[in-house]
Amino acid sequence: MKRKTVYIRIAAITALIGNTLLAALKIGAGIASRSDALIGDGIDSSSDALIAIITLVLIKVIVQPADSGHPWGHGRAETVATALLSFLIFFAGAQLIFNSAVSLIFHKEQAIPSTSSVIAALISITGKIFLAWSQYFFGIRADSAFLKANAKNMAGDVLVSLAVLIGLSISIVTGIGAVDSIAALLVGIWIIKTAVNIFIEANLELMDGSSNTEPYKVVFDAVKSVKGAASPHRTRMRRIAGFWDIDIDIEVDPQLKVDEAHAIASQVESEIKLRLDNVYDIMIHIEPQGDSKAGEGYGLSEEDINRDTRRRT
Repeated sequence: MKRKTVYIRIAAITALIGNTLLAALKIGAGIASRSDALIGDGIDSSSDALIAIITLVLIKVIVQPADSGHPWGHGRAETVATALLSFLIFFAGAQLIFNSAVSLIFHKEQAIPSTSSVIAALISITGKIFLAWSQYFFGIRADSAFLKANAKNMAGDVLVSLAVLIGLSISIVTGIGAVDSIAALLVGIWIIKTAVNIFIEANLELMDGSSNTEPYKVVFDAVKSVKGAASPHRTRMRRIAGFWDIDIDIEVDPQLKVDEAHAIASQVESEIKLRLDNVYDIMIHIEPQGDSKAGEGYGLSEEDINRDTRRRT
């Protein structure tokens, strides 16, 4: 966890400094060159700077140890912050769409942006490429859903700045100011799309869901590799700040002594941790072999995973 927080902190400071500088540049250049699209892009970078501040606060929360009120620790705060991030991004996009639509619908006179706005857009694209890469780099090493989501956000910002650059160039070449507002409108739509995708992923984790069955296959293969362990079922896996919390039932010979059955369960736990990275906790329930109850409780079995795979293909 310590290494994870170090990566998150470095990523947050990098994003805070980078986005603050880009926001000041784009908003200032947008006002000076009278470009709504560039101002909107600057507002988007301002929200990214705010996200970096939230990230720094987030670190102080997730490093807190488990307590009586939070027996699984405070790691889920990262997922909540990711969901909050999606709302901030959505608001920035919606505001940009609203302002652009008002200008177009009511035929607000649009000034022709100056060439300085093009230079600002080019600097923005370069800066955002670096920031997106840095967030992804540290997100992979920290296995942080929040940083990975922010990397997607900033990768989208690269396209946003590219759209702004194209709109500015066309507006300057053609002398049609409304092109800038159209570019700003398209930028807003893209920002909202990014926000919705991030929220869907965060909500899936908050609901303890998963769109990937591969980790289940890893767990089932681990169980089958241990002599004496059979029929893995009622398996439930959830992510907590990049770590796996796993519940699983296995069957053993009913004639085994308690310590022998426990030794098998310990081998299963070790094998799962060997094959699956970032395991926070494993709860293994032992049942006598052949005593499985059809339709018992919740969770997935190997048959459920195979059936789901066939359905998708």
